[in-house]
Amino acid sequence: MAWRTMEIAEQRVRFVVAASRGEQSMVDLCREFDISRPTGYQWLKRYRASGVAGIHEGSRRPQKSPKRTAAGIERRIAELRAERPDWGARKLSWLLEQQGVAVAPATVHRVLLRLGLVRVEDRRSPALLRFERERPNQLWQMDFKSPKGWGSSIGPLSILDDATRYAVALENTGSTRGEAVRERLQSTFQASGLPDAMLMDHGCPWWNQQAFGGWTQLSVWLMKQGIRLYFSGVRHPQTQGKVERFHGALEMARRRRGLPEAAFHQRWLDDFRQEYNQLRPHEALGMKTPASLWHQSARRYDPNPPAWQYPEGAEVRRLESSGQLLLNRRRWQVAGPLASELVRLVRLDHRILVFYCDTLIRELDLAKEQKGKDGGTAALENAERFPLSLPAAAAGDQS
Repeated sequence: MAWRTMEIAEQRVRFVVAASRGEQSMVDLCREFDISRPTGYQWLKRYRASGVAGIHEGSRRPQKSPKRTAAGIERRIAELRAERPDWGARKLSWLLEQQGVAVAPATVHRVLLRLGLVRVEDRRSPALLRFERERPNQLWQMDFKSPKGWGSSIGPLSILDDATRYAVALENTGSTRGEAVRERLQSTFQASGLPDAMLMDHGCPWWNQQAFGGWTQLSVWLMKQGIRLYFSGVRHPQTQGKVERFHGALEMARRRRGLPEAAFHQRWLDDFRQEYNQLRPHEALGMKTPASLWHQSARRYDPNPPAWQYPEGAEVRRLESSGQLLLNRRRWQVAGPLASELVRLVRLDHRILVFYCDTLIRELDLAKEQKGKDGGTAALENAERFPLSLPAAAAGDQS
C-alpha cells in the first residue's frame, strides 16, 4: 500500500483503530499497512500510553552525536558570528574555508542553533518529508499572498493544484472574512469541481486561533462538501511550498511589470493566471505547462449537500448548541462552529476519537478526566486537538 507522507498520521490512526478492535491478525494488518510487526506493536503501545499524540512522527535526532563538531571550531564559529552578526551560515562557512577550516554550511547552522545565535524570527524548520500528489484535484493548496506592494491590507487569494501546479484561482478578495472567501470558493468549485482535500495554514478565515480547536464556519462548510482538510505546521511555510513558489513568481511579475490602478487589479491577476497556466513552462513538470496536465474535477459542487452518512452501526451523537458533547454526565468542548451537528464516536480503551464527516477533530481521554477534581474542567482540558483526516475507507463512510 503506497502512502503519501501527508497521511502518515492518518495511516497510524487507521492502524491503531483496526488493531485495537482486533479486526485482523497483527500479521495481516501489518502486511496491509506495509510495516513490520515490531513497528505495528510499537505504534499500538505508544497509542495506548499517550493517545494520538504518541503516534505522531517523532524527532529522528540521535541521542548521541559522536561526530559532533569540535569545541574549538564551535568557538571560532561563535567568534565570527559576533564579528559579523548579519552573516548567515553559508557566508560564515565560506569565511572559515578561507581560514583553512572546511565546515559545511549545514553544520555551521546547527552550531549557531545550538549556541542560541539564530534569532527566532530567522529560524526555518526544514521540511522533514516531501509529498506529491499523483493526480489533479487530489489536493489543492490555498493561501493569501503577502499584501506588501499591492496597496491593500490583504494580498490575493491563491488556490494551486498540488500535482500539476495549476492555478485554480487567483482572486483579489479584498478581505479575509469567511463570507468573502466562501463566495470566491463557490465560484471556483462551480467552474472547476471539488478537490479531494485542501491544505491551508493556521490563518483566517479557515482557522481561528482564538477558538477552542481552531475550527471556523468556513472550515465546517468545506468539510460538509466532503473535502478533507489539512493544516500546515505553525511557522512552517515549507509544507505549502508549491503555493509559496507560485507567490514568488507572482511577486516577481509585480515588481518587473508593475500594477495598474486598484480597479484593474483583478484583470491583471486574470492575465497572470492565464499566462502561468497556459504559456509558462514549469521545470518540475518537465517544461510542460500546468494547463496541459490539469483537468476539471469529476466531483461536482452541490450548494446544498446531503447530510453526511456515517456507517451503519456507528455511535453517533449530536453536539449541543454550544458545540459541546454531553458524555458520561460531563460536557466536553468540541467545536463551537459544529453546534448541533452530528459527530461519530470511536471508542478505543479509555479514549474516544471524535469525527466530523471523515475528519478527526478531537480525542477525549476518559482516564485523565476521571483523575480531575472537577470533572467538567478536566474534560475541557483533556480534549486533545488533532485536525487530522481519516480516509473514508478507514471510517467506512458511504457518502
